[in-house]
Amino acid sequence: MKLIWNGHSCFTLATEAGTLVIDPYEDGSVPGLSPLHLEADAVYCSHEHRDHGNRAAVALSGKPCAVEVEELATWHDEVQGAKRGPNTMRIFSAEGLRVAHLGDLGCGLTPEQAEALSGLDALLIPVGGFYTIDAGQAKAVVDQLKPRVVVPMHYRGKDFGYEVIGPVEDFLALQSGVVRYEGNVLELTQDTPAQTAVLSYLG
Repeated sequence: MKLIWNGHSCFTLATEAGTLVIDPYEDGSVPGLSPLHLEADAVYCSHEHRDHGNRAAVALSGKPCAVEVEELATWHDEVQGAKRGPNTMRIFSAEGLRVAHLGDLGCGLTPEQAEALSGLDALLIPVGGFYTIDAGQAKAVVDQLKPRVVVPMHYRGKDFGYEVIGPVEDFLALQSGVVRYEGNVLELTQDTPAQTAVLSYLG
């Protein structure tokens, strides 16, 4: 399985069971990010905000996607959606691997959600704060779930991202086993060692 970071919270999951895109952003919705032009068999959006819900950026193949998907309903804020509405977390299963994308999670997990999210091979988690959980809250979620690989997303980089959200370094300072990749692709297999994987935005 390949995890490809397209910037912000947008990932492509390329698997033997099909290729899917998660949370594509609209042109101009995230400072410093290039317009998206992606291809996949399916597209999933955690919620309908401009920086997550641009299905039009993904050309669908028309082929079936056999990746198994489990959805968990949660909130974009700490007041049950009163500020920013709902958020959907998803667990994608293919090739014997389980990968969760938490969308714009803005609150803690329920015991039931934590149970569903146990045993993950990779966790794609927002860490920037303000609109989502921040570095400290993300660390608490990671400690709670204990995924094998952690991939931070939705943070401010040197040349991209919202000014009001924090840099990825705030989260990395709390993590061990940090591995920085020159590219934007992580090859996830049964043998991928435990790590916090920082993918590079390539534009």
